[in-house]
Amino acid sequence: MAQRRMFSKKVTDTDTFLDMPLSTQALYFHLNMHADDDGFIDNTKTIQRMIGSSDDDRKLLIAKQFLLPFDNGVVVIKDWRVHNYIRKDTYNKTMYPKELEQLQVNKSGQYERQNLVTYTERPRAVDETLTQVRLGKDRLGKDIDNTPKPPKGAVTNNEFESIWKLYPKKSGKTNAMKDFNKALKAGVSPELIKSKLEEYLKQIKIKGTPKQYIKNGSTWFHQKGWEDEYDFTPDVQRGYGNKKQIIEPQLASFTEPVDDPERELPEWLTDVAKDL
Repeated sequence: MAQRRMFSKKVTDTDTFLDMPLSTQALYFHLNMHADDDGFIDNTKTIQRMIGSSDDDRKLLIAKQFLLPFDNGVVVIKDWRVHNYIRKDTYNKTMYPKELEQLQVNKSGQYERQNLVTYTERPRAVDETLTQVRLGKDRLGKDIDNTPKPPKGAVTNNEFESIWKLYPKKSGKTNAMKDFNKALKAGVSPELIKSKLEEYLKQIKIKGTPKQYIKNGSTWFHQKGWEDEYDFTPDVQRGYGNKKQIIEPQLASFTEPVDDPERELPEWLTDVAKDL
């Protein structure tokens, strides 16, 4: 594996990158340094602990589409081929060929999942002694899988339906599906959307959020709820509306006997005593 890594300012100087917390930016740089020659990392949590980063930093990198996650826990740097050109004589193929086969490179040189790619082109020809073999239109790997595949629309619709079933307020389904498909095309994984929705539902349950304060389905998807961080701390007292807390007056001190004969009672308390 090559020991040197490069970074493109086309990625690291963008507002999207610089707006992230410094801990998230640091995690991104360290993940790039530890990635294999195809940009894959299988020990993100170890690297997080090593630099004092958190799961929230990793989730933010996924939400902002700097990382593409896979079901087995492996992630790949989306802009890996924007950053790096590795000489073929030092290149070592990744240990995750199945995941690599799911990716293609778009016109910008970024990884994209094959079922979400809207356009691809073969990178310009270069001297193979200067750079590794680049990804093109065809599937990666020597074997071609001729197994019939379901239409792309059917795949995304099924994924949306499985997530929509979880949502408590099923309002605005059509608009929610549009925002869901838009997110997939931008590189957001359905697994991330589902996991963040489950976090939102967990927050609702823990805090006992009334139904009228739960977002409509179309609102949660339009506001990219998968980018939010959710609070699982139970509320000690949660009030909605204009409810007022009634505090009983503490009159115990006024009923205690007066030991000092020279001590005069307040006039208002004297009147109360007469009534009693």
